[in-house]
Amino acid sequence: MTQLKRIPLADQAADALLARIRSGEWALGAKLPGETTLAPQLGVGRSTVREAIRQLAGRGVLDSRHGSGVYVTSLDAQEDWEQVVRRADILTVIEARTAIEVEAAALAAVRRTPADLRAIRRALGARTVPGQSLEEHVDADMALHRAIVVAAHNEVLTELFDGFVPRSRRAMIDMLRLRPVADAAGDHDAHAAVVAAVVDRQPHSAARESRAHLDALKAGLV
Repeated sequence: MTQLKRIPLADQAADALLARIRSGEWALGAKLPGETTLAPQLGVGRSTVREAIRQLAGRGVLDSRHGSGVYVTSLDAQEDWEQVVRRADILTVIEARTAIEVEAAALAAVRRTPADLRAIRRALGARTVPGQSLEEHVDADMALHRAIVVAAHNEVLTELFDGFVPRSRRAMIDMLRLRPVADAAGDHDAHAAVVAAVVDRQPHSAARESRAHLDALKAGLV
Protein backbone atom coordinates (compact mmCIF):
# COMPACT_ATOMS: atom_id res chain seq x y z
CA MET A 1 0.00 0.00 0.00
CA THR A 2 2.11 2.88 -1.27
CA GLN A 3 -0.23 5.43 0.27
CA LEU A 4 1.49 4.81 3.61
CA LYS A 5 4.79 6.09 2.20
CA ARG A 6 3.72 9.62 1.29
CA ILE A 7 6.38 11.37 3.29
CA PRO A 8 7.46 14.84 2.10
CA LEU A 9 9.70 14.88 -0.97
CA ALA A 10 12.32 16.93 0.84
CA ASP A 11 12.56 14.23 3.53
CA GLN A 12 12.96 11.55 0.87
CA ALA A 13 15.60 13.62 -0.91
CA ALA A 14 17.48 14.16 2.36
CA ASP A 15 17.40 10.42 3.06
CA ALA A 16 18.69 9.69 -0.46
CA LEU A 17 21.57 12.17 -0.10
CA LEU A 18 22.45 10.81 3.33
CA ALA A 19 22.48 7.24 1.96
CA ARG A 20 24.89 8.31 -0.79
CA ILE A 21 27.15 10.03 1.76
CA ARG A 22 27.12 6.94 3.99
CA SER A 23 27.95 4.75 1.00
CA GLY A 24 31.15 6.76 0.43
CA GLU A 25 30.11 8.50 -2.77
CA TRP A 26 31.29 11.79 -1.26
CA ALA A 27 34.17 11.82 1.21
CA LEU A 28 34.43 13.98 4.29
CA GLY A 29 35.14 17.52 3.12
CA ALA A 30 33.99 16.82 -0.44
CA LYS A 31 31.90 19.35 -2.32
CA LEU A 32 28.49 18.16 -3.48
CA PRO A 33 27.37 18.69 -7.08
CA GLY A 34 25.17 21.71 -7.68
CA GLU A 35 21.38 21.78 -7.42
CA THR A 36 20.99 21.56 -11.20
CA THR A 37 22.89 18.25 -11.14
CA LEU A 38 21.32 16.78 -7.99
CA ALA A 39 17.71 17.66 -8.85
CA PRO A 40 17.38 15.35 -11.90
CA GLN A 41 19.39 12.64 -10.15
CA LEU A 42 16.91 12.65 -7.27
CA GLY A 43 13.88 13.23 -9.47
CA VAL A 44 12.81 16.38 -7.64
CA GLY A 45 12.89 20.13 -8.15
CA ARG A 46 15.71 22.43 -7.14
CA SER A 47 13.70 23.87 -4.25
CA THR A 48 13.29 20.35 -2.85
CA VAL A 49 17.05 19.80 -3.12
CA ARG A 50 17.64 23.07 -1.23
CA GLU A 51 15.27 21.96 1.54
CA ALA A 52 16.96 18.55 1.74
CA ILE A 53 20.37 20.22 2.04
CA ARG A 54 19.00 22.55 4.71
CA GLN A 55 17.76 19.53 6.69
CA LEU A 56 21.11 17.76 6.49
CA ALA A 57 22.95 20.97 7.36
CA GLY A 58 20.77 21.22 10.48
CA ARG A 59 21.80 17.68 11.40
CA GLY A 60 25.51 18.41 10.98
CA VAL A 61 26.06 16.43 7.78
CA LEU A 62 26.46 19.28 5.30
CA ASP A 63 27.74 22.84 5.40
CA SER A 64 26.35 25.32 2.87
CA ARG A 65 29.01 27.99 2.28
CA HIS A 66 27.80 31.14 0.58
CA GLY A 67 29.43 31.62 -2.80
CA SER A 68 31.36 28.37 -2.53
CA GLY A 69 28.97 25.42 -2.40
CA VAL A 70 27.83 22.62 -0.14
CA TYR A 71 30.39 20.45 1.64
CA VAL A 72 30.25 17.17 3.57
CA THR A 73 31.07 17.83 7.22
CA SER A 74 30.03 14.46 8.69
CA LEU A 75 29.56 10.96 7.29
CA ASP A 76 26.47 10.31 9.39
CA ALA A 77 23.57 12.30 10.82
CA GLN A 78 23.10 13.36 14.39
CA GLU A 79 19.74 12.41 15.85
CA ASP A 80 17.13 15.03 15.05
CA TRP A 81 16.02 16.27 18.50
CA GLU A 82 12.54 17.14 17.26
CA GLN A 83 12.13 13.57 16.05
CA VAL A 84 13.39 12.25 19.40
CA VAL A 85 10.70 14.27 21.19
CA ARG A 86 8.02 13.17 18.72
CA ARG A 87 8.97 9.52 19.15
CA ALA A 88 8.81 9.86 22.93
CA ASP A 89 5.29 11.28 22.68
CA ILE A 90 4.21 8.51 20.30
CA LEU A 91 5.59 5.88 22.69
CA THR A 92 3.51 7.22 25.58
CA VAL A 93 0.42 7.16 23.36
CA ILE A 94 1.05 3.54 22.35
CA GLU A 95 1.50 2.57 26.00
CA ALA A 96 -1.83 4.19 26.87
CA ARG A 97 -3.51 2.51 23.91
CA THR A 98 -2.18 -0.82 25.12
CA ALA A 99 -3.71 -0.28 28.56
CA ILE A 100 -7.13 0.34 26.99
CA GLU A 101 -7.18 -1.86 23.92
CA VAL A 102 -5.74 -5.13 25.20
CA GLU A 103 -8.41 -5.44 27.88
CA ALA A 104 -11.09 -4.24 25.47
CA ALA A 105 -10.13 -6.90 22.93
CA ALA A 106 -10.41 -9.64 25.55
CA LEU A 107 -13.83 -8.38 26.66
CA ALA A 108 -15.00 -7.97 23.07
CA ALA A 109 -14.22 -11.63 22.40
CA VAL A 110 -16.65 -12.56 25.16
CA ARG A 111 -19.35 -9.91 24.74
CA ARG A 112 -19.49 -9.06 21.02
CA THR A 113 -22.88 -9.19 19.33
CA PRO A 114 -23.71 -9.92 15.66
CA ALA A 115 -24.06 -6.16 15.12
CA ASP A 116 -20.63 -5.62 16.66
CA LEU A 117 -19.09 -8.19 14.32
CA ARG A 118 -20.62 -6.53 11.27
CA ALA A 119 -19.18 -3.16 12.34
CA ILE A 120 -15.76 -4.68 13.06
CA ARG A 121 -15.59 -6.48 9.71
CA ARG A 122 -16.64 -3.33 7.82
CA ALA A 123 -13.97 -1.33 9.64
CA LEU A 124 -11.31 -3.96 8.90
CA GLY A 125 -12.11 -3.78 5.19
CA ALA A 126 -12.06 0.02 5.21
CA ARG A 127 -8.38 0.02 6.23
CA THR A 128 -7.31 -1.19 2.79
CA VAL A 129 -9.39 0.97 0.45
CA PRO A 130 -7.12 1.86 -2.51
CA GLY A 131 -5.98 5.46 -2.85
CA GLN A 132 -6.28 6.43 0.81
CA SER A 133 -4.23 9.34 2.05
CA LEU A 134 -2.17 8.79 5.17
CA GLU A 135 -4.76 10.67 7.22
CA GLU A 136 -7.62 8.64 5.74
CA HIS A 137 -5.79 5.42 6.52
CA VAL A 138 -5.21 6.47 10.13
CA ASP A 139 -8.89 7.42 10.49
CA ALA A 140 -9.94 4.01 9.12
CA ASP A 141 -7.49 2.30 11.46
CA MET A 142 -8.79 4.22 14.46
CA ALA A 143 -12.37 3.30 13.46
CA LEU A 144 -11.46 -0.40 13.57
CA HIS A 145 -9.84 -0.11 16.98
CA ARG A 146 -12.85 1.82 18.25
CA ALA A 147 -15.25 -0.82 16.91
CA ILE A 148 -13.41 -3.45 18.93
CA VAL A 149 -13.47 -1.27 22.06
CA VAL A 150 -17.21 -0.65 21.62
CA ALA A 151 -17.75 -4.42 21.29
CA ALA A 152 -16.37 -4.80 24.82
CA HIS A 153 -19.58 -3.13 26.08
CA ASN A 154 -17.74 -1.27 28.80
CA GLU A 155 -18.73 2.39 28.67
CA VAL A 156 -15.70 3.52 30.67
CA LEU A 157 -13.28 1.92 28.20
CA THR A 158 -15.19 3.51 25.32
CA GLU A 159 -15.12 6.93 27.00
CA LEU A 160 -11.38 6.58 27.64
CA PHE A 161 -10.76 5.60 24.03
CA ASP A 162 -12.93 8.43 22.64
CA GLY A 163 -11.30 11.00 24.87
CA PHE A 164 -7.92 9.82 23.69
CA VAL A 165 -8.69 9.75 19.95
CA PRO A 166 -7.44 13.27 18.99
CA ARG A 167 -4.03 12.77 20.57
CA SER A 168 -3.80 9.17 19.38
CA ARG A 169 -4.68 10.20 15.82
CA ARG A 170 -1.94 12.86 15.77
CA ALA A 171 0.57 10.40 17.19
CA MET A 172 -0.24 7.73 14.60
CA ILE A 173 0.07 10.22 11.74
CA ASP A 174 3.41 11.39 13.14
CA MET A 175 4.54 7.79 13.54
CA LEU A 176 3.78 6.89 9.91
CA ARG A 177 5.59 10.00 8.72
CA LEU A 178 8.63 9.10 10.80
CA ARG A 179 8.46 5.39 10.01
CA PRO A 180 6.22 4.44 7.08
CA VAL A 181 4.82 0.92 7.22
CA ALA A 182 7.32 -1.36 5.49
CA ASP A 183 4.99 -4.38 5.33
CA ALA A 184 1.42 -3.22 4.79
CA ALA A 185 0.17 -6.78 4.28
CA GLY A 186 1.77 -7.92 7.54
CA ASP A 187 0.31 -4.94 9.37
CA HIS A 188 -3.15 -5.76 8.05
CA ASP A 189 -2.70 -9.41 9.01
CA ALA A 190 -1.94 -8.31 12.59
CA HIS A 191 -5.25 -6.45 12.71
CA ALA A 192 -7.07 -9.37 11.10
CA ALA A 193 -5.65 -11.68 13.79
CA VAL A 194 -7.22 -9.55 16.53
CA VAL A 195 -10.54 -9.55 14.67
CA ALA A 196 -10.40 -13.33 14.16
CA ALA A 197 -9.86 -13.90 17.89
CA VAL A 198 -12.83 -11.67 18.69
CA VAL A 199 -14.98 -13.49 16.12
CA ASP A 200 -13.94 -16.89 17.52
CA ARG A 201 -14.63 -15.84 21.11
CA GLN A 202 -11.02 -16.34 22.16
CA PRO A 203 -10.37 -13.65 24.79
CA HIS A 204 -6.81 -14.72 25.61
CA SER A 205 -5.87 -14.79 21.93
CA ALA A 206 -7.55 -11.42 21.35
CA ALA A 207 -5.57 -9.84 24.18
CA ARG A 208 -2.35 -11.47 23.01
CA GLU A 209 -2.76 -10.39 19.38
CA SER A 210 -3.73 -6.87 20.39
CA ARG A 211 -0.70 -6.54 22.65
CA ALA A 212 1.61 -8.03 20.02
CA HIS A 213 0.44 -5.50 17.43
CA LEU A 214 0.90 -2.52 19.74
CA ASP A 215 4.24 -3.84 21.04
CA ALA A 216 5.45 -4.10 17.43
CA LEU A 217 4.52 -0.46 16.83
CA LYS A 218 6.40 0.53 19.96
CA ALA A 219 9.46 -1.57 19.10
CA GLY A 220 9.69 0.08 15.71
CA LEU A 221 10.23 3.46 17.35
CA VAL A 222 12.78 2.48 19.98
